Amino acid sequence: MKKVEKPKKPLIFYYLIALIILVLLNTFLFPNILGKNKVKEVDYGTFLTMVEGKEVSKVELNGDTIYFTDNSEEPKYYETTTFDDPNLVNRLEDAGCEFGRVAQQEMNPLLNFFLVWILPILIFWALGQWLAKKMMKKMGGGVAGNPFMQFGKSNAKVYVESTTGITFQDVAGEDEAKELLTEIVDFLHNPQKYTEIGAVCPKGALLVGPPGTGKTLLAKAVAGEANVPFFSISGSEFVEMFVGMGASKVRDLFKQANEKAPCIVFIDEIDTIGKKRDNAGYGGNDEREQTLNQLLTEMDGFDASKGVVILAATNRPDSLDPALLRPGRFDRRIPVELPDLKGREEILKVHAKKVRLGDDIDFNAIARAASGASGAELANMVNEAALRAVRENRKYVTQADLEESIETVIAGYQKKNQVLSSKEKLIVSYHEIGHALVAALQTNSAPVTKITIIPRTSGALGYTMQVEAEERNLMSKEELVNKIATLTGGRCAEKLIFDSITTGASNDIEQATKLARAMITRYVMSDRFGMVALETQNNPYLGGDSTLSCSPQTAATIDDMVVETVREGYDTAMDLLEKNKMKLHELAKYLYEKETITGEEFMQILNRKEISGEQIKTESED
Repeated sequence: MKKVEKPKKPLIFYYLIALIILVLLNTFLFPNILGKNKVKEVDYGTFLTMVEGKEVSKVELNGDTIYFTDNSEEPKYYETTTFDDPNLVNRLEDAGCEFGRVAQQEMNPLLNFFLVWILPILIFWALGQWLAKKMMKKMGGGVAGNPFMQFGKSNAKVYVESTTGITFQDVAGEDEAKELLTEIVDFLHNPQKYTEIGAVCPKGALLVGPPGTGKTLLAKAVAGEANVPFFSISGSEFVEMFVGMGASKVRDLFKQANEKAPCIVFIDEIDTIGKKRDNAGYGGNDEREQTLNQLLTEMDGFDASKGVVILAATNRPDSLDPALLRPGRFDRRIPVELPDLKGREEILKVHAKKVRLGDDIDFNAIARAASGASGAELANMVNEAALRAVRENRKYVTQADLEESIETVIAGYQKKNQVLSSKEKLIVSYHEIGHALVAALQTNSAPVTKITIIPRTSGALGYTMQVEAEERNLMSKEELVNKIATLTGGRCAEKLIFDSITTGASNDIEQATKLARAMITRYVMSDRFGMVALETQNNPYLGGDSTLSCSPQTAATIDDMVVETVREGYDTAMDLLEKNKMKLHELAKYLYEKETITGEEFMQILNRKEISGEQIKTESED
């Protein structure tokens, strides 16, 4: 969700505001203050009338102008123009007027100087500062104080235990990482225990692992357990448009950390500034390297005995500079991997505390179905389950909600408005049953738990879910071969029943090809090349892109072997389906009618006695 911001106004808008303020000040404020006793101009006739009415108190004859005041308690000042009137003086004497100088009350000189000189200058200075801040906001500068002095600030977010409230109890599924970090927490609590024996606390710890495994959460939990200030900053915040600003931010960050020691400094995505340096010459990034050099210098310069611990997180550890990883800088490398079965179950329980659950929840079954999911994905699954319960007007989350949430995260939401034609629906039914039947007939395949032909937002028109009975860390060659055969089962069913093939097997083809290539190049499950690595994996935590490290001739041989491996799996699947063609018809017909069947229903039909072919009527045979 994007942050809602006020629309930016043009600069002329602020100049107009300043002009209006100055006009108002000069129109209303200054005249009222400076000219408290104003002189009112009247005509000569009015003056004579006031004299005859004895309303004039004091008169001053100044050339062609007459100044006078009335006889009220707070005298008002008047002026008029004289005429050729020889009897004017006699009239004034008869009226009892006093002759003298009519002078206005003088303002305090200090107040007059302040209003005329100091106040306008202050107003212009304040308006200038305000306009400068507005301009710097538009340019991306600072917002507090002098904006030009904000470039070198680290802008690190500071948290304390009272605001975060995160401890190791809020982190589940990463017991090994928590154990390695507990020692750092203990050092911040009891540093004398380590100094007595001569031990030094590690200066830094590097958290590595795939996205969503809880690296940032672990760092906040360390700060929460230690109850010390926690500086959090992203590596991208060190990157600036001005040369030297990144290094300045690093200096400012460590300066703040030393002032608030003991504390924890957390740098997220450190690979942004910590990439390997090279001899790229003018093609290199000098600014990034300056920032890295400053970081290396600061990590060497501060004293670990003060209690300043540097934590960093990355999902690209292979790209970091070796100087950053040496002992004395980042002494420890803490892996934060994807959780195992027990870890996934614990993570689900932690997030499930925030929602209202029903009585039929089996977290173990959900954890087994969510194999390979990260902590963030598991949290999303629990939230999706809660949202589904709300959509169905229930006050609690059921097991069905959690199971559907897994499918939502994996395959997307159900496309209820997409209606398949009868023929397409039948083809998809045979396709999915082909996968499930080949998987069930092979001894080393995972049991089938659910088959559906309801389209999903991911583009899948149906899918077959297989869940391992227990956690698997190793896979044999036979198991991989069986998996390839299972992936080809959908295409085999289409070819066997309809004597035609469709585009529905595109994802199956991609997965089978990738798996067959990995068997030959990465796992070396072929006698042709022996124990020789033919592939290099890059960024294992970010998808694991691989690159062949062999000659073109060897690459061509590998291609032929991949084709042969997939073909063998295809032949195996086709043979199994031909031998169990009647069960294929029966199961596909049942799936066509029900649209979604469970693994128990599938196995029940598979294991019962076969019925005659005349009893099975399918649209394909019509």
